[in-house]
Amino acid sequence: MNLLVLCPHFAPDVAPTGEVMSAIAAALADRGHRLHVVTALPWYRHHKVEDGWGGRPWRTETTDWGWITRLHPFPTDKTNIPARAVAFGGFTAMSVVAATATRMRPDAVMVMSPPLPLGVAGWLAATFRRAPFVFNIQDVFPDVAVELGAITNPRVIAAASALEKFLYRRSDAVTVLSEDLRDNVGGKLGTHRPERVHVIPNFVDTERIAPADRMNSYREQYGLGDRTVVLYAGNVGLSQSLDLLVEAARRFRDRDDVVFVVNGGGSAKDALVESAAGLDNLKFVEMQPRERLPEVLAAGDLHVVPLKRGLARSSVPSKLYSILAAGRPVLASVDAGTEVATTIERALAGVSVPPEDPDAFCAALTDLLDDPARRTAMGESGRAFVEGWVSPAAVGASYETLFEQVRRERWQRRA
Repeated sequence: MNLLVLCPHFAPDVAPTGEVMSAIAAALADRGHRLHVVTALPWYRHHKVEDGWGGRPWRTETTDWGWITRLHPFPTDKTNIPARAVAFGGFTAMSVVAATATRMRPDAVMVMSPPLPLGVAGWLAATFRRAPFVFNIQDVFPDVAVELGAITNPRVIAAASALEKFLYRRSDAVTVLSEDLRDNVGGKLGTHRPERVHVIPNFVDTERIAPADRMNSYREQYGLGDRTVVLYAGNVGLSQSLDLLVEAARRFRDRDDVVFVVNGGGSAKDALVESAAGLDNLKFVEMQPRERLPEVLAAGDLHVVPLKRGLARSSVPSKLYSILAAGRPVLASVDAGTEVATTIERALAGVSVPPEDPDAFCAALTDLLDDPARRTAMGESGRAFVEGWVSPAAVGASYETLFEQVRRERWQRRA
């Protein structure tokens, strides 16, 4: 099949969703499909276009499996919602042109969201090319932004919700990462064919990410020594309640055997660094290159996944599966009954506590820090769990089956 894919990030960009889509594209290419990927120039790490990629707002490169068209993302401050809306609008407009001008005749069009407006570009391209439209949802928008308080204007919320439902109803299929996200999206479709929502979970590459020696060059470089490392690795944004880690560092500052690390960058980092002033047991490390991820994960003795209240119902952080693949235990601060909490429970890979509850978080942390044998058992159990999880190849096969299904259904409706 010929497949047109629109996504906000793609390799070599280091965004988690870029990692996901790059692996899906590779799996589809391995199955003999040709792709045209329309994406942004690499910009995630420093929130600006990477060195060596500037100078042109639009460039297309040829690959063994098709083409990649990279467009300027118009990066802005994440906390400036109006500016981000304008940036998304500009990127979406360029994506419409690039997608409709594709040199291939697509058999299906897939779009990754967020950003939600990118779905408009995919829908227009699919309509213009008379191809099925598959909407891939990583985080449910505007739910996430509303929960965070990033969007409070009722008119803006209503407009975003209307656009969300418009795109769901005009898609031939919607893919989500978990059953609770399917319930969320299916509820918004109501009687408008909620069966079009399919669960295709993200994957973990258990060959690339595997248990490794905790004493590595990452620890040496950042002076962590042989201390127990409590690590958060990922985006430092509005979705994460990383103030829990600051409070934990404050309460555990007298323990010389423990150090807390925040590895990553984002819009909330400056405020977090300021709140942690004077805490020598909390270190901030810049986001590391993609190839160093296995080493970063191995350096942590205990990983934390903290999401603000309500967000775990609209978002599934892909870092969870990478942590389990690395054979490390997890302390999650998330809503009960959501994908993160139930995965940890099924895998016997850690502990989850209610979100934004420093007392519960620190109590669980104390128990885990004082029981290294339990942490080791959790890490081993998590690794065993993801070894039976879907691989990139299996996810690629699931998308292939879905594309064939929506194409067949489109032909039947025409007939």
